[in-house]
Amino acid sequence: MEKKTTPKKNAAKNLAELFEDSLQDMFWAEQAILKGLDKMKVNATSSKLQKAIEKHHGETQQQLELLERVFESLELPAKGKKCEAMAGILEEGNTILKETEEGAVRDSGIIAACQKVEHYEIATYGTLIAYAKTLKYDEASKILMEILEQEKKTDEDLSKLATSEINGKADA
Repeated sequence: MEKKTTPKKNAAKNLAELFEDSLQDMFWAEQAILKGLDKMKVNATSSKLQKAIEKHHGETQQQLELLERVFESLELPAKGKKCEAMAGILEEGNTILKETEEGAVRDSGIIAACQKVEHYEIATYGTLIAYAKTLKYDEASKILMEILEQEKKTDEDLSKLATSEINGKADA
């Protein structure tokens, strides 16, 4: 039988602390994503995919600035805390690079890896928005919504690129 988990001494005791903890996770995650995107761009062979990754890199830098504004709105220091989930997703992306041949197959794998990142971000930003609304952090909620919309758009763009071009070449 599974044992109950004992919380750490500094475990969140209320929604505001859980929100702050999750916000720190995403601040770390966005910084780590920047490095991951650099690696994906270097390994991509499709110029369209390279451009999409470059665009997302710029958006990620902007999202870090937006997250800093969220911290400011709450009078909290902008700091990150390692996000184990994102670290795992990024490591899986590295594994995909090692397990695919250069070309369209690897490009398809890169898109898959990037979309896994996007899906995690979409889920987490959606949760942060729900917390912010409950906590009546109106400015934070508005800023986080802006980030969420960018993440959804990036995911959509990656899907279009995969289905219109990359995946068909990988199947040849």
